[in-house]
Amino acid sequence: MKVDICGVEIDRCTFDKAVETIISYALSANEPRYVVTPNAQHILLLQENTRFCEVYEKAFLVVADGVPLVWASKFLGRSLPGRVNGTDLFERLCQEAAKHELKVFLLGGRPGSAKGSAQVLQQKHPGLKIVDTYCPPYSFETDSAEIALINEKIRAATPHLLFVALGAPKQEYWIYDNYQEIEVPISIGIGASFEFVSGMIPRAPLWMQKSGLEWFFRLVSEPKRLWQRYILGNPHFMWLVFKQRLGVLRSN
Repeated sequence: MKVDICGVEIDRCTFDKAVETIISYALSANEPRYVVTPNAQHILLLQENTRFCEVYEKAFLVVADGVPLVWASKFLGRSLPGRVNGTDLFERLCQEAAKHELKVFLLGGRPGSAKGSAQVLQQKHPGLKIVDTYCPPYSFETDSAEIALINEKIRAATPHLLFVALGAPKQEYWIYDNYQEIEVPISIGIGASFEFVSGMIPRAPLWMQKSGLEWFFRLVSEPKRLWQRYILGNPHFMWLVFKQRLGVLRSN
């Protein structure tokens, strides 16, 4: 079952069900697929970005990363069961990967963040097989030789799970353009998760995460980088949801 928020179809599944679905598919070693984790920023991009829409249409699983999406679903009378936060999903999937002997590859993040995350996660979950990490250079997506190198690294490592931390929509574009070639069962874009897990960037206290104020903590922590996303983006998202409630926004 899916929930329509501003024309974007989101899978109505709990955090535990998302983990179970992803791990089960990774264990089956079927054709490569990918997961997207929309937040309010994604919803805004999807209103006018046809390429991003195509990425979403082909996704294996679409799970609500942001608390505002859960609030919006309740306001619209189509309640999502809860948030499937990307960083929490990353950590939990690595925990399950260790139990099931699945191999993991970390791509992207700020320099040092992927390796730092690997160290933290392997300390927490002995036996976790992080087969490789790689931080590509800036603007690598325009360099065909660099893309070929990355793809070869991933294919050689044969991971079951690929976590891509390049920011949206860059990470989703890269996954969409390359997931069939790299042949990883499940690829997931996870934004700044490597920085959070490695401790490079502090994450909001748990009470702020649960109350939907993690965005405010991030804004205060990195105002120059994030002010447009939150100060301008959040009200725009709220307006789109209100228009959908009134029936004047196209709904799939």
